[in-house]
Amino acid sequence: MAGPVKDREAFQRLSFLYQAAHCVLAQDPENQALARFYCHTEKTIAKRLVLRQDPSVKRTLCRGCASLLIPGLTCIQRQRRRRGQRWTIQTCLTCQRSQRFLNDPKHLLWGDRPEAQLGNQADSKPPQPLPNSPGHPTHLPKEKVPSQVSVTSDGFTPCSR
Repeated sequence: MAGPVKDREAFQRLSFLYQAAHCVLAQDPENQALARFYCHTEKTIAKRLVLRQDPSVKRTLCRGCASLLIPGLTCIQRQRRRRGQRWTIQTCLTCQRSQRFLNDPKHLLWGDRPEAQLGNQADSKPPQPLPNSPGHPTHLPKEKVPSQVSVTSDGFTPCSR
């Protein structure tokens, strides 16, 4: 089982804002300005706190005007075939910005793949260092440790003076 989630309160706040935008549009579809404000606030908080949003949430927010994209209400959703692949195209009705998503049932997002999970990364081999380029030395000189710093098992720890 995964450990405690970092910034749980921030994720709860983002979830609340996202749900509030949905509720506003469900009660009154004409009140898109308030829903857009909630979504813009959500994006601002996520950016400020450097939090990654789930792709399913990001795909329902317009990158241009931060509108909540609901097919038939705030966006037009079309299916297209191009070069043998199926694409879903969403066009925001507020700012006319389009987004394309690959519509392939076999396609997995990186976060959904088994090798992307932390538990599976520990089992794999550590990445090999890149070979040195021809003009660089093969070893670097070791730095001298100042006398005010003692070396412990957890790294360098400053000593009291």
